[in-house]
Amino acid sequence: MAAHKILSTYEKALAINLDAKRYGVFAEIGAGQETANWFFRVSGSAGTVAKTISAYDMTMSDAIYGKAQRYVSEPRLSSMLKYEYAILEERLGAERGKDTTFFSFCNTVRARGYQDTGECHGWLGIRLQLKPQTEPCDIVLHVRLLDETNADQMEALGAVGVNLIYAAFNYRDRLEDFVDSLGEGIARESVEVDMLRFTGKGFSYVDNRLCALQLVQSGLANAAMFNEQGEIVQAADALYRRPILLLRGSFNPVLKLHLDMIQQSRQVFFNAMQVEQRERALEICEISTNNLLRDCGTVDHEDFIDRANALQALGKTVLISRSAEFHRIASYLSRYTAEPIAIILSIGLLNELFKEKWSQDLPGGILESFGRLFKNRVQLFVYPWHNTHSMELVTAENFKAPDRWEHFYQHLLQNKRILPIGIGDPSLLANTSRKVLKMIEQGNDDWVNWVPPEAHEMVRRKADSGA
Repeated sequence: MAAHKILSTYEKALAINLDAKRYGVFAEIGAGQETANWFFRVSGSAGTVAKTISAYDMTMSDAIYGKAQRYVSEPRLSSMLKYEYAILEERLGAERGKDTTFFSFCNTVRARGYQDTGECHGWLGIRLQLKPQTEPCDIVLHVRLLDETNADQMEALGAVGVNLIYAAFNYRDRLEDFVDSLGEGIARESVEVDMLRFTGKGFSYVDNRLCALQLVQSGLANAAMFNEQGEIVQAADALYRRPILLLRGSFNPVLKLHLDMIQQSRQVFFNAMQVEQRERALEICEISTNNLLRDCGTVDHEDFIDRANALQALGKTVLISRSAEFHRIASYLSRYTAEPIAIILSIGLLNELFKEKWSQDLPGGILESFGRLFKNRVQLFVYPWHNTHSMELVTAENFKAPDRWEHFYQHLLQNKRILPIGIGDPSLLANTSRKVLKMIEQGNDDWVNWVPPEAHEMVRRKADSGA
């Protein structure tokens, strides 16, 4: 399919204004009415805009939309979308409902204020009819505003809003185009879109996990998350004040070995915690987009969903990232929690950390990459490996770092930045994911001994499809 034509923000707003079938309201809080403003700048705004409002004062906002614990939050956005759409349909449904698809566009944003250094972010959404006189559907996204000045943030926010509305009308059946278009006309360093969700009967065909994947693939987000129910979650909400135990891997397929890595790490992780911390702890399985690329350089969405289904069946939250470097994923997690973070890895990945290719873009090289990795309360939990040549069980304690890094490695070990973890069943080390995948491809039923029962259905379906 040919790439869609890229239009300017002005052109998108004008095209919407000239489409007589669309009619809606705009409610924006926190950074001015930057999206609605675009529809007034171009010609024909009367064809699109039924009303604009900015209930900026909290008391005024509560009087209209109800009280909120947090004003920049998805619940507040949901209240705004629901209220504004209901008013629009109630007042104009009889007059225009047969020929018009109604919509409400809303946002609630924390933009840069006077002498303000806090994180700037916001929730944007559109409630829209896909056809006249049908139940509306919602599209919601969360953005981080990365510019330093209020003026630049407002400009970026207005463009994202127009892009969302235009995409909702024109690209809702083409996810890649939808996501790519969200960043059009905006510098990539200005905005991060880290959550996108489609809901409603008309969007029942949308798998929101693919939305998370597409955000990362398109470069609009460094990472995106969904929980064990497959629900897309926003990182700041999901990770806030939670200790994190993270396992990196391809999970192709997920193995009993992976579960043992988590189980053994959990025992070490919890030893130094109070009961309250243990109850808040979150276990995450992280898949890098590098691990999803096939030989042809593309991502197989069905394969990704199979892996996600298997991890969800095991009750795990899934994080998709485009950060091959460990220090980047550690920085991402540390942005949202000050609680302990443990990253689980194998001896093979531990050895990779000492290779210069992972730090060649850092002035301080390997030392800087380790410095960034351990900047906050981050530890590496190292799982044993069986050397099939020497028949030796290699652990974090007897691991041999490259010669010039041996003293440095011992320093990390002695200061508990790197911790050895045990192994529940040494026989699990006999087969890697690659070997088990080969069994599956060859029709060798022995794979069932290495894959947890919860994931058997997904593996069988994949084998039957010939993937």
